[in-house]
Parts: sequence; structure tokens; C-alpha cells
Amino acid sequence: MEKPHALLLLILLLLALTLPSLQQRISAVDLRALVSIKNSLTDVPSAHARASFFSTWDFAAPDPCSTFAGITCSSLGRVTTLTLGTGLADSPGLAGSLPPAVADLSELTQLILYPGIVTGPIPTQLGRLTSLRVLSLTNNRLTGQIPATLSLLSNLHTLDLSYNRLAGPVPPGLTRLPLLKVLILASNTISGEIPAVESQLLHLDLKSNRLSGPLPPSLPSTLRYVSLAENGLAGPIDGLDSLSELVHLDLSMNRFSGALPASLFRTSLPSLLLQRNNLSGRVPSVVPESLPSYGEGSIVDLSHNSLTGELSPILAGVESLYLNNNRLIGTVPREYVKSVYLGTTTTLYLQHNYLHTFPVEPGSALPDTVSLCLSYNCMRPPVGLAACPASSGTELSRPASQCSVFHYG
Repeated sequence: MEKPHALLLLILLLLALTLPSLQQRISAVDLRALVSIKNSLTDVPSAHARASFFSTWDFAAPDPCSTFAGITCSSLGRVTTLTLGTGLADSPGLAGSLPPAVADLSELTQLILYPGIVTGPIPTQLGRLTSLRVLSLTNNRLTGQIPATLSLLSNLHTLDLSYNRLAGPVPPGLTRLPLLKVLILASNTISGEIPAVESQLLHLDLKSNRLSGPLPPSLPSTLRYVSLAENGLAGPIDGLDSLSELVHLDLSMNRFSGALPASLFRTSLPSLLLQRNNLSGRVPSVVPESLPSYGEGSIVDLSHNSLTGELSPILAGVESLYLNNNRLIGTVPREYVKSVYLGTTTTLYLQHNYLHTFPVEPGSALPDTVSLCLSYNCMRPPVGLAACPASSGTELSRPASQCSVFHYG
């Protein structure tokens, strides 16, 4: 009769010993890190925000893992994801700075900071978070250089540091991370050359920085999205032949020069933006049987370059096509005219070239959805075909003296 009583006492004793751990699931190390984070960051006051982010961070609560906004925990009470901020449209985000103690959350796989006004540097200690797969600190006011220690994050899949005030070079180790698929550093003041890319990236966005030099010496064939626009990059663009998976390429507003690679003119690359460079030579030609058939939403912008010669029909069928402000001559190919009148091409800008003929079929009517501009060429645009942007100027035709060199005066 004594044994059941002793067994019951033992069970009650074990429950009493485990009760605190049941009430406080989170590890002590992670709890201290969260205290430091709350002390370093604060909600930006707003009369419109429905709730402040830190309103749920009550350190007297028995189970932060289930009550704190923005965190999830493992079964062992370690924080595995940390999302700072509500992300709501009416929330101004957080202010303050990121504390080095974030790196004490050693089991983190995801660290996200929603848009706000967080300032200061990115802690170099984040390089200790070797389980991290997603690091997104976008749309804040972070300063300083990108820590080279981020190159130690061997499991990183996505890195987004865009729309901050980061400066200095891109750490070479970042573009060598073995599992990195998405690298977005757009809209900072990053300078220097783009290092060689050895990761199997799918998405590379470095637009709106102060990068210089040529295209990287190597780019992975896995890339589907590349934007290097609005930098000071220079040199030829003939090293892109291997990028057979590309669906979006934006090299606009740089100083690239040389010829247009024929390999970029394909229907599998429906978004090709090369405007405002120093590109020269002819638009690649193609035999009529192999004309690509561009689809809905396609856009090709080759404007504001120094392209010459007669225009080939290779881009007929592109929905939005910008060839203005070049040195193109001759007759606009009938394939373009047909595409415009069918409404397949809804924007065709050819102004500020040296074209002399747009072969309109008599009695044909331009669809209301089409924007066609032919002004300031070596012809007078046909009646009703001068729907041009204000930037094209008011003169319909070039002076004859400018056209005589092409014998179209």
C-alpha cells in the first residue's frame, strides 16, 4: 500500500520541477537577446497605425514564443524566425538601430526588418548566424559598408539590403555563397566593380548605385532576372551569351558601348532594357522565317543610343518598343506597320532618327490603344500618326540639311 503513494509523490515532484520550463519555453540566451532588441528599437509613433509592433513584447508573459509578435520558436525554445515590424501599409515601421545581440539568436533561419527608419550599421556579428537562409533589411536608413562577415552565411538563400544608405564595395565573398539565389542591393551608394559571380543566382539586382567598371567576368547561366541600371558601368555587353534563362535584363542608364549581341533578341527574353547607353552598330537582322513572336507584356527599349543602319524586322510584335533617339535610316519595315495596326504593338517610338518612310496602307485606321511617334525624322509623319510625348519636341521633321547625307533630302 505504501508503493502507490510513493509513486504519486514522485510524479508530483517531477511535475513541480518541470513546470517552470513548461511556462517559460524560450531559452534564456534568446530571451536576453530579445530584451536587447526591444531596448535598441522602437515603434515610430503614428496616428494611423492600428497597432504597434512591440505591444505584445511583454517579458512578464509566461511564453514569449507564443505571444511575441514576429517570432517563431523551435520545440527546444530557440527563436528560428524574427520579423521586426508589422509590415502593414499604415505602419511607419521601427526606429533605432540593430543591436549586435541579434546574433545571439544562433538558430535563426530568417531575419526580416520591415521598412522604417532604422539607422546605423549592419552588425558584423550577423556573420555568426550560420543557419540563416533569409536576410532582408530593406527600405530603412542603414549606413556603413556591407559587412564582409555576411560572406560566412553558407546557408543563405536570399539577401536583400536594398533602399538603404550603404556604401563601399560589394564583398567578393557574397557572390560566392554556394546556396545564394537572390541578391538585391539596389538603391544604395555602393561603389567599385561588381565581383565575379560564382553563386548559382536566379535574381541579381544592383540598380541605382555607384558601380563602375565592366560587366562581371562571369555570370551564372541560371540567372533569370538581372538589373544593373543607373550605375557607371562601361565596356561591351557581349559576355551575356550564356544567360539562356534570362527573362528580364536591365542595363539602362550606364556607359556600355559596342554592338548589340544578337543572342539577346529572343522571345524568351521579353523584357530587354538597354536605353541611355553608348551602344552602336545595327539592330541585329534575321531572316523572315525565323522572326520571333513576342507576347503580351513584352518591352524592348533601345532608345538614346547610337544605333545606325536600316531597321531590321526582328522586333516586330513587341508590345512596347522604344527605338527613338538613335541614327536609324531607311524605311520602317512593314512588319512593324502591320503589328501596330493589328494592335499587337501598342507603343512604338521611332522619333529622333533619320527614317524616311512609314508605309501606311491606304484607308487603314490606327487603333485607339496605340501610341505611335514618328516625329523628327527625314519625313513628315502621315496625318494622325504624331501621338508623341512632350519630350520629343514640337518639330515634325528634321531639317533637309541633316537628311541630305543619307540622300533623303
